[in-house]
Amino acid sequence: MEIPLVKIAERVNGDLKGDRDRCIRGVAPFEDATGDDITFAADPKFLKKVDETGAGAVIVPRNFRASSKNLVQVDNPQVAFAKVVALFHPPLKPETGISPKAFIGDHFIGGQDISIAPFAVIQKNVYLGDRVTIHPNVVIGDNVVIGDDVEIYPNVTILERCKIGSRVKIHAGSVIGSDGFGFAPDGKSYYKIPQIGIVQIDDDVELGAGNTIDRATFGRTWIKKGVKTDNLVHIAHNVTVGENTLLVAQVGISGSVTIGAHAVLAGQVGVSGHLAIGDDVMIGAQSGISKSIPSGEVVSGSPEMPHRIWLKVQRILPRLPELKRKLAEIEKRLIKIEAKPD
Repeated sequence: MEIPLVKIAERVNGDLKGDRDRCIRGVAPFEDATGDDITFAADPKFLKKVDETGAGAVIVPRNFRASSKNLVQVDNPQVAFAKVVALFHPPLKPETGISPKAFIGDHFIGGQDISIAPFAVIQKNVYLGDRVTIHPNVVIGDNVVIGDDVEIYPNVTILERCKIGSRVKIHAGSVIGSDGFGFAPDGKSYYKIPQIGIVQIDDDVELGAGNTIDRATFGRTWIKKGVKTDNLVHIAHNVTVGENTLLVAQVGISGSVTIGAHAVLAGQVGVSGHLAIGDDVMIGAQSGISKSIPSGEVVSGSPEMPHRIWLKVQRILPRLPELKRKLAEIEKRLIKIEAKPD
């Protein structure tokens, strides 16, 4: 593929500085790019080395001009570069149609240009919107509703009555609508509480591989518009995750937690049940959240604390043996002083 630089600039709404007719044949990282490639530089570390890259063109911030390279100046270089990568490497589109090796239940309704692969199982009363792609070994339960332009990767299970919006991606091995973990103690045993709610996933959500999202006990577990999750994320029953929130790998969220919009939970964060996490909250990796967090807070640690305090604590921890030894010495001196007669 060969694309003139001027066309790339138009595609990303960028200002072009340099040879508009220069043909670009690929994309590459900053350090590995050749004269046929385009790359990007967003932070000062790379911007100060722009003239050192071998790339034929560089996507840079709108106000950056200090280079003799061909530049495409944009508001967000990382997003623009992602669009250019997609331009050179468009996703493969499977053939439309329903494989004769798929199982389709009664009263199925499918939109235009759907693709259902071999060994997929579509149970009763399922609705699929337009341009939905179902990969092999996907199981979709009774009365599931799925919107337009959804892609469901191999071995995903979407259980009964769940609702999936449009432009959703669910990666391999995820389970949507498994039973919430609800048991009533009965002496020394436990009686299972029926989980009769659903999972609702709104538009433009992308779920990583191996996610498990439990159905609500009553009502819904709700993943709102634009949420992105990494691999191996667990979301328990009756959780609400606000718009455009990010959940990084191995995050575990207990039941009935509410998370606001634009929050970021880093890897291996664990959240106790029935808490409220506000908008724009950032939680550091491996934190254990035991109380609600107001909007705009940045916390880390287990139990959680303001991130700045956590940084100070981390600097002190390696010195604890030394501090203990010094305290023991001070204690001995105090004992000797107190033992002296007046």
